[in-house]
Amino acid sequence: MIYEIRKYGDPVLRKKAETVKVFDEELKQLFQDMLETMYNAGGMGLAANQIGIPKRLIVLDASTKDSTIVMALANPEVVSASKEKEEFEEGCLSFPGINEKISRSKEIKVKAFDADGNELSIEASGLLAIVLQHEIDHINGVIFTDRMSPVRKMLHNKELKELKKKYGKQDK
Repeated sequence: MIYEIRKYGDPVLRKKAETVKVFDEELKQLFQDMLETMYNAGGMGLAANQIGIPKRLIVLDASTKDSTIVMALANPEVVSASKEKEEFEEGCLSFPGINEKISRSKEIKVKAFDADGNELSIEASGLLAIVLQHEIDHINGVIFTDRMSPVRKMLHNKELKELKKKYGKQDK
């Protein structure tokens, strides 16, 4: 099943997602649906709250011509991050048409669970580290514009206002 991807302005993107406690067939199906949704949209990563499901779930494909790296993770969290930063041009399925250089830790260590509830420890650098940090931000209610410098964010002000106008919901 392909889900609709929530866009900037939708309040679900700002909510911290809930911890996953049940590892069952329904979760495995959701991971499959998330991967299908991500590939359909041409993305490299997707967090469950981007499809309106406030759970701590992410999927990603950080494959390169040299290696295949596809992951579906529950409750991922960065447990250590290098002080050394790396700038990488990122985009986001919730911010169509906006790409920007974002500074993130060059190397990270992530603790997570697979679809069967087995604990994983992932040491990542390069593209995998960038995608993991981006998607983990999502489940913590942090969006990619939060990581932009004020000047860079200002340069995208018109596009952001248009997205918010089109997809935002008034909480009253």
